[in-house]
Amino acid sequence: MSQTLQAIRGMNDILPAEAELWELFEDTVRSWLKAYGYRPIRLPIVEPTPLFKRAIGEVTDIVEKEMYSFVDGLNGEALTLRPEGTAGCVRAAIQHNLAGMTPQRLYYLGPMFRHERPQKGRYRQFHQVGVEAFGYAGPDIDAEQILMGARLWGDLGLDGIELQINSLGQAEERARHRAELIAHFERHAELLDEDARRRLHTNPLRILDSKNPAMQELCAAAPKLIDFLSEDSLKHFEGVQRILKDAGQPYVVNPRLVRGLDYYNLTVFEWVTDRLGAQGTVCAGGRYDGLVEQLGGKSTPACGFAMGVERLIALIQEAGGAPEVAAPEVYLVHQGEAAIRLAFRVAEHLRDQGMNVVQHCGGGSFKAQMKKADASGAPFAVIIGDDEAQSGEVQLKPLREEGAEQRRIGVEFLAEAIIDQLLDREEE
Repeated sequence: MSQTLQAIRGMNDILPAEAELWELFEDTVRSWLKAYGYRPIRLPIVEPTPLFKRAIGEVTDIVEKEMYSFVDGLNGEALTLRPEGTAGCVRAAIQHNLAGMTPQRLYYLGPMFRHERPQKGRYRQFHQVGVEAFGYAGPDIDAEQILMGARLWGDLGLDGIELQINSLGQAEERARHRAELIAHFERHAELLDEDARRRLHTNPLRILDSKNPAMQELCAAAPKLIDFLSEDSLKHFEGVQRILKDAGQPYVVNPRLVRGLDYYNLTVFEWVTDRLGAQGTVCAGGRYDGLVEQLGGKSTPACGFAMGVERLIALIQEAGGAPEVAAPEVYLVHQGEAAIRLAFRVAEHLRDQGMNVVQHCGGGSFKAQMKKADASGAPFAVIIGDDEAQSGEVQLKPLREEGAEQRRIGVEFLAEAIIDQLLDREEE
């Protein structure tokens, strides 16, 4: 007997009860983004591998260890399942000249892939909402994207999510800081863990993001990037903070917040919570002014962020925000050859009037079907036998009103009768 096949580890099925919460979340997100003028873009799941190496940086955990990459057997092209969305969105903006047009506010939603050790809030197939803005150079778009997050948490009924911000300055400022950082860590080489030693001369800024408890004191004593920022970079960062303060948005300046991708400059930010264990970041992003040019486009200021859908769904569930299963308005019960033919016409007629109708399938006695109707949560059962079918009538039975009588009614009057009774229930 063959072994039962199961989903790949870290790539999870989302079953109906939870999928309904996902749909509610996605509907809320789309309305929220529309309110800020962001428009949807749909991007391929597979991209050329060099795109991510150039955009994210070859000396990053994502590129070195986590990407699902393969060679296309048809043409030998190196391809990768997208580990994040910004690189693909920038590629699309360049390819279709979006970045060269008027400023753009774009968003996308879908699965990403990283070969990581699965744990709560971190999966190999995970989902993100990504938001990207092209053509805006000032601190106002940075602040707007941060404040967008605050509004979404309110829309979702979430609290306890803290905002952390930092500035990474510009490349030349980071280069000066980098030299001092390397010198600092070289003076304490005996305290570095394996990851830190590997990154020391390739990406020392990422050492500051270490989660190793033994490294925390050393990282805390390291030179601070903010002390190397130019007047222009500091002015930009102060502009972001001024808007946040004017909006009454609390925040913490975290000098060790560096983000895991090489393309960031100036403002970076994270929304974090202590309710998800180690995977506390639910939304993160920042400015990446050099990436469009780096990938072959014209110099274009840009800013964006991504949020982890699985982590936000977990927070919604913890807060008791799971939606009730939506019941249909009508469960349609029928028995007999003529009855089933009329049942299809009646069901479609009621749907034309905007009602959700579950039509019984699979046969069974009237008694068995009525048990299904009651379990469906529908307020009404519409019952059709061959006698009703021959006279062009149905039986309308209220299921949620004690003592309410079943009555026979012509098909042409059915929709109006149901709508009237639904309105009466809402008014009570």
